[in-house]
Amino acid sequence: MSAAQHATSKSQPVLGPWVRAQALNLARHTQALRNFNRDEFGTGPEAPTEGHIQAVNQLLEKLRPGLKRHARHVTLLANAARREPSTKRFAALVEHKHHAHDWVRNIEKIWDFYFELFGQRQSHFGQWLLSTDRIALDCYQVTYLGIGKEKSVPAPPPFTYMRTGFGPATYRRGIKLRQLGSQYNPFPLIQLPYHRMVNPWTLGAVLHEVSHNTQSDLGLSRAVPLAIARTLLRAGFSPDITRIWVRWNRETFADLSGLLLGGPCIVASLMDVVGRSPQITYHFDPNGVHPTPYLRVLISVELLRRMGFDAEAEKYARAWTSLYPAPKPGLLPQELLRSAPRAIALVVDALCYRPFKEIGDKSLADVYRFGQKEQRMIEEAARRLATGDDPGIVPERFLIGAARFALDNQLAPAEKIKEKFYSELSRR
Repeated sequence: MSAAQHATSKSQPVLGPWVRAQALNLARHTQALRNFNRDEFGTGPEAPTEGHIQAVNQLLEKLRPGLKRHARHVTLLANAARREPSTKRFAALVEHKHHAHDWVRNIEKIWDFYFELFGQRQSHFGQWLLSTDRIALDCYQVTYLGIGKEKSVPAPPPFTYMRTGFGPATYRRGIKLRQLGSQYNPFPLIQLPYHRMVNPWTLGAVLHEVSHNTQSDLGLSRAVPLAIARTLLRAGFSPDITRIWVRWNRETFADLSGLLLGGPCIVASLMDVVGRSPQITYHFDPNGVHPTPYLRVLISVELLRRMGFDAEAEKYARAWTSLYPAPKPGLLPQELLRSAPRAIALVVDALCYRPFKEIGDKSLADVYRFGQKEQRMIEEAARRLATGDDPGIVPERFLIGAARFALDNQLAPAEKIKEKFYSELSRR
């Protein structure tokens, strides 16, 4: 029997095995932070696409060489410390081990982030998330088919995931994310609250969040605030008021683009979000990027009117101002409130009815072309959803409006509408 087989805790060495284990642990940890495989998140259409898996693996590959280099160095230092133990060699080992673990944490953060997101597809929410993925993809497709110039096709498409909490959110492609250790986000991520997934007629949020991404991918991040600034300054608005509207540019663009994508029902979905306590709905944040909630609905009402839905615009305006009458003095800056009707009309015109060279000298309303015909398609799809029939070839994004129309007109119980909404989208 060897000496090792006779060893007890009293006789076994400590320092040498510990030094050896540090290198072994790091090498094994490095190996464990492997690439993802699509199959490990399911085999159905709800699983992440090959493109999403590849994009994340490429992100991991960028960091892995550094970690492997550190692991090899720790192995060399551990071997040296075991051959010729000294305080200096031990110090070098633990110092390098510390730095190597920083790399481990960076990769682990990315691995954990996507492991959780992709893992949602294996839960019973997988079909719901597949449905919202398809709505987001439809929005991208109609956008890139509608613009007037060639642009490189973005890939991969947006990926939706679920979180608890009140509001939806998005992380755009190509921005550094804290959750990824300040690495660049490889594809748009759209976060949807559980309570919205349960009530799919509130999913106008998908169109809003997708629009944040298309503004960036189409190269409109600078053009949109410039269009607002030029329009308002030329119309004689003060620099202070102009700055407020420019600061609101991204959220205003997303609201307007979402409405052009989905039609009148998107206003109701917006009201779901911003219709809160008067303290919140009238709140003005001098540094905020969201328009004051009270004004957001009025901005959408103006676009609805420009789209040719005068009766609907009137009804939404009346409903909104019944819920939230004109703000009391002092709630909003006086000049902002006084000039808001004119500013709203000018901003809607500048963003939706004026051409942008970035999209081939087309306006946003030209790209999306939502009119009465499209609304009738939504209404027909709503009636079919309610009866359990095939809603037909309507674009995926129109099913949000169909669900809303069916709910508001009590064409079917809410749960039946929800079930048909997700079954239709997930079967496509």
